[in-house]
Formats: sequence, structure tokens, C-alpha cells
Amino acid sequence: MRAVVYVRPRGGVLDPQGQAVVSALKHLDFPEVLDARQGKIIELVLEDGDATKAKERVTQMCEQLLANTVIEDYQVKIEA
Repeated sequence: MRAVVYVRPRGGVLDPQGQAVVSALKHLDFPEVLDARQGKIIELVLEDGDATKAKERVTQMCEQLLANTVIEDYQVKIEA
């Protein structure tokens, strides 16, 4: 079983990496880009088992380590 965790800065939180991407793209002649948010993707390989239980466990991992829940949002997807 595989879990994919998407972590992104919360809306309203300053994202200097995203702003650097916007600036660089504008300098490369892509003026249509108005904003960018840069996050991370974490892929986990899990033991096979119950998908609901796996999502609960990965959510615990996010709350304790994988995401800074003060400034980041996360989404968990379980793939069989």
C-alpha cells in the first residue's frame, strides 16, 4: 500500500519560495503567472492492510512530524 501526502503553505501565510518562482517566471517572459505556492510531496510505502486505518495512521504522522500544522495544510491519499 502507498500513501501520498501533499503539504502546502496555508492561504495567507507568506510563501517566499512561491514568490521566488513567480519572480523567476516573470523574468523568463511568463507574465501571466500571478501567484505560486510551493509545497512538498511525501510518498510512503506502507504494509498492506485496511486503507481506512492506514489513512488514520498517516494523518497522525502528518500531525506529529510531516507537516507544520500551524502554517501548512496537508492532504493524504491512500493508494492500494
